[in-house]
Amino acid sequence: MRDAVMSALSTVNDPELHRDLVSLGMIERAEVEGGHARIKVNLTTPACPLKGQIEREVREAVLNVPGVEAVSVEFGATVRPAAQPALPGVKHVVLVGSGKGGVGKSSVAVNLAASLAADGARVGLLDADVYGPSVAHMMGQGAAKVTANAERKMLPIEAHGVRFLSMANLSPAGQALVWRGPMLHSAIGQFVKDAAWGQLDYLVVDLPPGTGDVQLSLTQNVQVTGAVIVTTPQDVALIDAARAIDMFRKASVPVLGVVENMSYFVAPDTGHTYDIFGRGGSRKLGDYPLLGEVPLETGVREDADQGRPAVLAHPDSAAAVALRGVARTLAGQISVRAMHQDLASLPDQLTVV
Repeated sequence: MRDAVMSALSTVNDPELHRDLVSLGMIERAEVEGGHARIKVNLTTPACPLKGQIEREVREAVLNVPGVEAVSVEFGATVRPAAQPALPGVKHVVLVGSGKGGVGKSSVAVNLAASLAADGARVGLLDADVYGPSVAHMMGQGAAKVTANAERKMLPIEAHGVRFLSMANLSPAGQALVWRGPMLHSAIGQFVKDAAWGQLDYLVVDLPPGTGDVQLSLTQNVQVTGAVIVTTPQDVALIDAARAIDMFRKASVPVLGVVENMSYFVAPDTGHTYDIFGRGGSRKLGDYPLLGEVPLETGVREDADQGRPAVLAHPDSAAAVALRGVARTLAGQISVRAMHQDLASLPDQLTVV
């Protein structure tokens, strides 16, 4: 009966990769005992955005096998690394950037990292905004200090299941850093290469606004999987977001998608929706995936001020739901790219959508 179950599973496609689970090697276990089929599917990311669909289709396919009366579906996950790993032990580096400040880029980066970690991924977060670091405060670790191990490598601080580094944990509180480009370049190099990040599925990097030294240092010294652009809907933000996209294009960094932050506001007393900054403006940036539209909510700001990512503090809020959706869609985009590389030699080429 196991052969019949495997045959049934070969009719179930991964919705993003458009190939069946069997040929993709995603069926880790298929056992049948007394009419009860137990299936374990090894996903390409623990933050798979379509896990529910896969589970439903696996159940339907296996229940059609004669003699099968019940189906249990279990999931595991193995994040496939990029063709050229970014850093030792780090499978993917994802840059979160914007063309200007004030669009909520750091808040998005923190919540992306926390959401991926909550789904079971091993996640690091690098605050590369050296002049205006805010990640430590948003993670509730503003007073913590970075230490070193026996090999004199910096040990990331851990909070909310995420390992992170920020200049805020290395310099005295409130002290301004007055550095020229070479010092900045050296600091970024130490953050990425002289830190004991350990084994990570994703290293999320919160970039400073603009298109300056930090962006150049990272793209020249680290193999980056891709970038996420954060913008608000109004034209003044979109103009600068387009410049950030152009910078990544010139640096040969794929843009994985766009996050439209503060996309709309729902009045808590009336439920009426207001497009304070306009809405849907991110679609003007070109043919890039829209990873999500995140509403403007006071709770996101309050959670950040209290050092708690909104996706963990208030997971049922509209903003948290949108941010979790962004994280899972992003993880799916990364999986598609990694699997495309793995399947490049197969006869039917994978079409990235």
